[in-house]
Amino acid sequence: MSTEKNLQNPERKKSYILLIAGIVLFAVSLTFAIYAHGHSLKASAEVAPKLNEIKEQITQVEEGKITGDLDALNAVKKELSDEKLNLERPFSFAMVALFLSLSLIVKGCFNAFKGTVVVERFDAKKMALAGLMAALCYIGFAVFKIDIPVGTEKTAFHLGNVFCVLAALLLGGYLGGLAGAVGMTIGDLTTAYVTSAPRTFLLKLMIGLIVGLVAHKIFKLDRPHKMKYVTGVTVLSAACGMVFNIFADPTLGYFYKIYILGIPQQVASIFAKWTAMTTFVNAVIAVISASVFYLAIRPALIKAGLFIRITPDPEIKA
Repeated sequence: MSTEKNLQNPERKKSYILLIAGIVLFAVSLTFAIYAHGHSLKASAEVAPKLNEIKEQITQVEEGKITGDLDALNAVKKELSDEKLNLERPFSFAMVALFLSLSLIVKGCFNAFKGTVVVERFDAKKMALAGLMAALCYIGFAVFKIDIPVGTEKTAFHLGNVFCVLAALLLGGYLGGLAGAVGMTIGDLTTAYVTSAPRTFLLKLMIGLIVGLVAHKIFKLDRPHKMKYVTGVTVLSAACGMVFNIFADPTLGYFYKIYILGIPQQVASIFAKWTAMTTFVNAVIAVISASVFYLAIRPALIKAGLFIRITPDPEIKA
């Protein structure tokens, strides 16, 4: 009865912890990002032409246009690639922390003005599921992907978005989006996609918020419904998040590479076109796969008592 009462009339208490933490993190990460942009990232831009030159030499040797030692050239290529990634990593970490701080500030403002729900105990089930979804997002991107080189950068077909959408359907927009953002950002930071990490964090968080908004805030997907309704809302919610990503990913990437990374406009334009193609394919796969997974596991979770309600129905006992 106590749990049911809390769900119907939840007690709220104003909290300033997230807001303060977000402001402190914002100041620190902004300072570090400015410093890294003027030092390590600038040095990385000087390595890029050398890397392109070595790649061109390797291509010409493989085509028989010039003679050369492929093993030696590939060794130099690897050395330059590693150097470039190491120089890019500090700025990417700083930008990820900056975007994380902004999300904490927004959530902190909500907690400070509207208050946060006071619960009797820590929801270990929800946090465990969030950790699991973050891990699946990482695996979906870092393991199940096909790389497509575009100059010194890369894009890829991958399954990371599948679990990002699924996380939002299971956990709600903010927590699900954060799980997707953390998992796929770690995937970027630990692979050759270091420079994409900041925009990955922002985009995956937004995907989660959009999917969660449509699914739970508008259509109350987590409440009992007929299967036809659940199927329609699931597909619609996933599609809304992925349609956003289809347009936002190449657009944000284009401006991010020009104005933040200092990549020439022509190169950024070519990369945006490749990104648009891979993003569309990834989106179609994500909508279909995430919907199938959610519809398959939803009944099992309800039966096992593990289904999480984001917007509890007051008429239903918890």
